[in-house]
Amino acid sequence: MERSGKVAQKVLMIVGPTAVGKTTLSIKLAQKFNGQVVSGDSMQVYQKLDIGTAKVTNEEMQGISHYLLDEIPIDQRFSVADFIARTRKAISKITAQDALPMLVGGTGFYLQSLVDDFHFGNDQYQDDHLRNQLHQYAEENGQKALWDRLDQIDPVAAAKIPFTNERRVIRALEVFEKTGKKFSVQSDHPNNSYDFLVIGLNTERAVLYERINDRVDLMVKEGVLDEARYLYENGGSKLPAGKGIGYKEFYPYFEHQASLEECIAKVKQNSRHYAKRQLTWFRNKMDVHWFDLIQNFDTDYPRIIELVEKWLKEKNNGKMD
Repeated sequence: MERSGKVAQKVLMIVGPTAVGKTTLSIKLAQKFNGQVVSGDSMQVYQKLDIGTAKVTNEEMQGISHYLLDEIPIDQRFSVADFIARTRKAISKITAQDALPMLVGGTGFYLQSLVDDFHFGNDQYQDDHLRNQLHQYAEENGQKALWDRLDQIDPVAAAKIPFTNERRVIRALEVFEKTGKKFSVQSDHPNNSYDFLVIGLNTERAVLYERINDRVDLMVKEGVLDEARYLYENGGSKLPAGKGIGYKEFYPYFEHQASLEECIAKVKQNSRHYAKRQLTWFRNKMDVHWFDLIQNFDTDYPRIIELVEKWLKEKNNGKMD
């Protein structure tokens, strides 16, 4: 949190659904504003999963430094706590180089958690024994019963967390049990450590869906099936990384339960549905400046440049005191 005498570190964020052009914009802005990129995607952190996660290639980077790519093996869990801790570390490293931290991705909950200053990364809140007990309670009594426990002690937090989001309900209960403070108090204060500017990319739904379908076809040509097989042969959906869209849909093909064409169609369908959920999340949860670079590049790109330049000049020069 902010301490007296310090100013908030500026962090530029680029969000939006899959296949909308976030990577291309991030490189352009990084080149113009001396930026370095932190991936805000929950799957790109995994090693050997490049095609299916649409990971930026070395050629596409054009010399721009990137963080949170290829950092952990596929059998290791990557939680929101891990994301926040690693992102904070990357932002500090980028800032120390007098560069602009840029957070780019589409995993809404992770990005919102950083913006809202959820203290998931603090070890004092983590209690594996308590967590297992709460999971067991939900299994025996239902997720609604677990949510009811949260609603009794912290109705403000409960109102914001669907009872089906068992992990987050448990996290809220953990925080209360370990600190005596309500989770809503922990998460409702804005993150004063950072001054975020959030740029969102979107386009007409028909155009977006066509781009998603084309991207899936390209991924198949580039060899996403090999990555999916690698996941399948090493544990499949039992792996932390094995449930990602673009991979799990091919497991029935490997098991001779579906044709390749059927699995590809399923990837496209799930990707379109995911894009819709991404947009809903960003619209409802975050303060986003929206642009359409696919159909309105000539007008919207200059507007983005103007917005970033104005934001960088406000209050401070983007460096911590």
